[in-house]
Formats: sequence, C-alpha cells, structure tokens
Amino acid sequence: MAKFYITTAIDYSNGDPHLGHALEKVGADCIARYRRLRGDQVHFLMGMDEHSQSVIQAAARANVTPREWVDRMATTFADYWRRLECSNDDWIRTTEPRHVRGVVALLERIQQRRPDDLYVADYEGLYCTGCEEFKQPAQIANGHCIEHPTLDLIATKERNHFFRLSAYSQRLLQLIATGALGVEPAIRRNEVVRLIEDGLQDVSISRQRLPWGIPFPGDPDQTVYVWFDALINYLSATGFPEPGYERLWPADLHVVGKGITRFHCVIWPAMLLAAGLELPRVVWAHGYVQWEGKKMSKTAGTVVNVRTAIERYGPDALRYFLMREVGFETDGDFTWDRFDARYTADLADTFGNLVSRALSMVQRYRDGIVPDDSRGGAGSRRDSPLERAARETLTGYTRAMDAQQLQQGAALVIEFASRGNRYVEETAPWKLAKAKRDAELDTVLADLVRSVARLAILAGPFIPEKAREIWSLLGGERLFDAVTLADFAELSVGGQRVSKPPPPFPKPPPA
Repeated sequence: MAKFYITTAIDYSNGDPHLGHALEKVGADCIARYRRLRGDQVHFLMGMDEHSQSVIQAAARANVTPREWVDRMATTFADYWRRLECSNDDWIRTTEPRHVRGVVALLERIQQRRPDDLYVADYEGLYCTGCEEFKQPAQIANGHCIEHPTLDLIATKERNHFFRLSAYSQRLLQLIATGALGVEPAIRRNEVVRLIEDGLQDVSISRQRLPWGIPFPGDPDQTVYVWFDALINYLSATGFPEPGYERLWPADLHVVGKGITRFHCVIWPAMLLAAGLELPRVVWAHGYVQWEGKKMSKTAGTVVNVRTAIERYGPDALRYFLMREVGFETDGDFTWDRFDARYTADLADTFGNLVSRALSMVQRYRDGIVPDDSRGGAGSRRDSPLERAARETLTGYTRAMDAQQLQQGAALVIEFASRGNRYVEETAPWKLAKAKRDAELDTVLADLVRSVARLAILAGPFIPEKAREIWSLLGGERLFDAVTLADFAELSVGGQRVSKPPPPFPKPPPA
C-alpha cells in the first residue's frame, strides 16, 4: 500500500469562502478519494492561514480581536468543506502550537545549516494586503496588483530578515528539468521556469512590529512573514520536527491555485533545500473559477455564494459541475445557465436515468432480486457491450485520474452511464419480458445492475454522497468505503435484493 500525502493551499481567514476556494478543495478531495480507490494509504491535509495583515484588518472592521476573528472563520470554512463532503484527514491552523513549533524549528535548522542564507537588511516596496506580498514591477498594472486590482498597494519601508533565494536559481531549474520537483500542468511549469530564468531576488521573511504573528526566533521585534510561515504548514502537520514526521513527508502532491506558484514552486523548495529536507514530489496549480471572464475574488466583489450554489441542487451537483465544466487545469466560467444545463443533461437525464431504469426493471420483472449471472463465470460475459464499455472506461478513467485530469475523468463517468442507457434501448427489456425470453432478460438485468455498481465506484470521487446511496440500494454486503478499483472487474451482483430508488437527481420544476 503506497503512501499518498496530499495538501491544499491554506486559505486566508479574512472572509467567507467562494467558488474559487471550493474548486481547489473539491478537486483535491476527488484526487484523495480516487487514490483511496487505488488502494493507496492517503493522508489529506487542509487548513487555515491565520497570520496576515488582512486578518488584522478584518478583525478591526468586525470590532473583535484577531483571535476571535480567526476562530470564527475557521469554523465557517470547516463547515463549508464538510457540506461539500471533503474527506480531509487533518485540518491545520497556523495559530496552533504544533505549527508554531514547526516554523521555529525550520528557521533554526536553516540558521544552523546555511547561516549565510539568512541576513538582515532594509526593504522598501509596494505591499498588497490581498496577496500578503511585496509586488515586483511585473506584478503591477495601472498602479495596482494584477491579482487584486481593486486594492491600493501600500508603500512600505522596513528593516527585515531576508532569505537568500537568489542562491538557488540553478538548483531549482535542474530539479524541475529532471522531474525531481514536478510542476504541473505543463503551462505552469513553463511559467515557473521563465520566472526563475529571469532571475530570483532575495525575499523578506519577516515583518516589523506586526501585533499578530509568530515571533521571529531571536528577534522579538519581528514576526515571521506570513508566506514563510504559511508554507511550513505542510511540514508542521506531519509532526516536524519530532521523530516520525518522515512517515508522511515528503508531500506527494501540493494542490494550489496558479496565482501562488512562485511561493510553492520556487520559495518553498528553496527553503527546504536550505534546511536539508526532501522536496514535495509534485505541485499541481489549477486555474481560476471565473464569473463573466473575471477571477472570482472577495476583494473584487466577483463572488458566487457557496451556500447558494450548494442549495440549488445539493453538494454533489456542485462538486460535479466544478470538475466537469470548470475543470482543474485552466480557467473556467461559472454561470447559472451552464450549471442548470449540466445538472439536467448529465446528472438527471443520463446518470440518474440509468440508475432509476435499471433498478426499477429488476423490481418490475424479478421482484427486486438480481438474476444469478454466475453461470458460466465472468468470462462468458466478456463480449457483452457493457462489459467492453466497462473495460474501456476503466482504462481511460485511471489514465485521466492518475494525471489529475479530473475533467476527463468526470466526462468518462457520464459517457459510461450514457452507454448503459443506450444498452437499455438496444436490448429493450420490456420486449424480452413480454416475449418470455427469460434467460436473455436475466442477462440484461444483471448487466445493468453490475454497470450501476461500477458507475457508483467511478463516480465516488466526484459525487460521493449519491454514489454511496446508490451502492446501498444494490443490496450487497460490501461497504462502499471498502471498495477499490480492484473490485471493478469481477463484481458479482446475482442474488442481491435491490431497492427501488427515488430519482438520484430529480429534475427541477419547469420555470
């Protein structure tokens, strides 16, 4: 059983989550659930970034302390991710003692191993509180941060601690070129390589006299810069620096947004190199959810309320739409019209239709008992159209999901359901029943129920609640959470008592 440690970016606790946050968390959850289906030993980390200037500002606006504010926001975010069925094994907050311990330990380790990599100097620049970052000229357009064009940049001059990032350019380029540090998809890898080739500048890793943050070791007048602090959560969550943290580290996959690749693919690996620690295997940088061509952003006001989107058709429908329509590589638009269309065409008319038809016909023609299809063994079924479709689907599905191509994986689930619906039309079970062709009808019904079971397995990463409900209707003894892809080929359904389902995805009433 292979270890698979997957993380998401930790979110600023300065306002409620939007669909951009949801895309990342749902996408990472789909990957984690798929990896469990593969039989991997998965550890899935999510969390909150609680030390930032934006938190101080948000708390002041709400007339509460920063601690009261982050406690409130941590509950809000965690509740949203539970509603979206995220299956994370751990939830870390950067105000936790285990994280503070990890930050201090990493800084001390760099100081001991590479003392010349840390130094003190004056810094003057333009600071974006939305990014919590000093911006370079290439990151500024019309006097504003490209990522947060509605915010004013703050001119800041401080004496800070610096990390000698410039010393790591060639090493990072070599690691990326050899694949030792994976940066995916390719478009993001090319961007990161160009960034490094343009020349890396040393980075400030402390802020002066901020009242909210981790004190810089040996310098109580400084706090650790939020981005240096935040990146270490992936390591501190493993128990670092205590013995045994290597059970999880290194991370196998960091899932982040494309706007923070500089931190995750340049600064973070350099920090780990300086500390003499293993690098993450792969960083996957997804695109943005857009609304009318603009990035969804709390500061820009282009936000679709996650609660409203969930309540429209339920959490599974939103999960599916984000993966299938928006995707997990490039930017994609969210519109209510597209959401409605995908829900109706894919989930109600295709996926839900097959489940309802297959199980209802077993009720109608065989009193709810799936016909025994074990006679002749599995080999006798290999030429069934649905058996061939199942093999082809599984091959394409595993190839797509192994490569984090979640949009393609979701599409293959619906294509398999569509093939099942065509099979119903081709075999016409109602005609077989009327003509008393019982053996043929038994084969067709068993094929259909087996396909529904397989559909539940493949759909589990995308629509876990509905997939589990459908599995429970099939009457088998195996618990859904214990099923793996290894069970896919030889599923036996004969003799199981199925329940007549309500529509898994009921159609909305006419407008």
